[in-house]
Amino acid sequence: MTRAIRNLTLVFLALAASAVACAENLPLERLKLPPGFQIGVYAHVPGARSLALGKDGTVFVGTMRTGKVYALVSGAGGTQVLTIASGLNTPNGVAYRDGALYVAEIDRVLRYDGIDTRLHDPPMPMVVTDRFPKDGHHGWKYIAFGPDGKLYVPVGAPCNVCEPDERYAMLSRMSPDGTGYEVFARGIRNTVGFDWHPVTKELWFNDHGRDMMGDDMPSCELNHAPRAGMHFGFPYCHQGDAPDPEFGAKHACSEFTPPVLKQGGHVAPDGLKFYTGTMFPPEYANRLFIAQHGSWNRTRKNGYRVMMVTLDGSKVAKYEPFVEGWLSNEQHWGRPVDLLVMQDGSLLISDDFAGVVYRVTYRTRS
Repeated sequence: MTRAIRNLTLVFLALAASAVACAENLPLERLKLPPGFQIGVYAHVPGARSLALGKDGTVFVGTMRTGKVYALVSGAGGTQVLTIASGLNTPNGVAYRDGALYVAEIDRVLRYDGIDTRLHDPPMPMVVTDRFPKDGHHGWKYIAFGPDGKLYVPVGAPCNVCEPDERYAMLSRMSPDGTGYEVFARGIRNTVGFDWHPVTKELWFNDHGRDMMGDDMPSCELNHAPRAGMHFGFPYCHQGDAPDPEFGAKHACSEFTPPVLKQGGHVAPDGLKFYTGTMFPPEYANRLFIAQHGSWNRTRKNGYRVMMVTLDGSKVAKYEPFVEGWLSNEQHWGRPVDLLVMQDGSLLISDDFAGVVYRVTYRTRS
């Protein structure tokens, strides 16, 4: 077989695999959840990634590769998928506040005012800020409003590992109109998911570990940032106790805040959400759900699941699977990305590989 034919064959197989993954008849029976829980497809959304809840249960969905933003409107006939915006530069991040939809591209944040009444005729966006770098490497952004009313926007490192300038490897925040910009935390390689504890109002966030240090090193992280001004180690120290081979000699790991939890090597934790609903059993209140997108560079794949964290104050008491089954025998058919607690207490999970948003519900105990 010639190299050209072999390459064409690989392309064909990749496209065929994607077509299978995006088919409507997904093997949901392979997914394992705790007793009493069920999972189904809420909507088919190409490249579905970040999720945000709007007024009256409208769900906004960002994407990376399609350049589109969608709105999901649930009704008696099912869930309607509406295109809110198209032709954008990696509009991964979405957030909703006071009737406006905020969308994060690589280098700027847009705002669509009055979106609730304009779903079928979306308004032209206003530019909130265009201050961010244009780098595509770790440039896609997850955004969310904190309890302080500020919009939090991360900027990932423009590399696998490097000493970037102060514009990178950090989490910033600003007022909804783009003013009052400040850096909240540094030493963050690439966070694509964060949330605030419902009681303490303190920030918790995921961070992707660097590549090319082996199958299990370093671990991806769950971090806790109860105040501004903290540094979490990148690029000098990984997982709290592993000096970087190239930059580690410049600073000791003891100078930085270690992770609360080592999630495992290359699991790629994306979405992170505290459970604030009432549909699930009472013991699920304030538990933390993490969507692990899955590895691409391990000898054996890792991740491809939704994990659950039970906290005891600021410490992890339990870390266990909540939904798994997207990966079997080194083959995956789905990759969870983000999470959203709905008004009825159900939990949505986006999947950019299968091109769907799932809905997890709980059957009341008899």
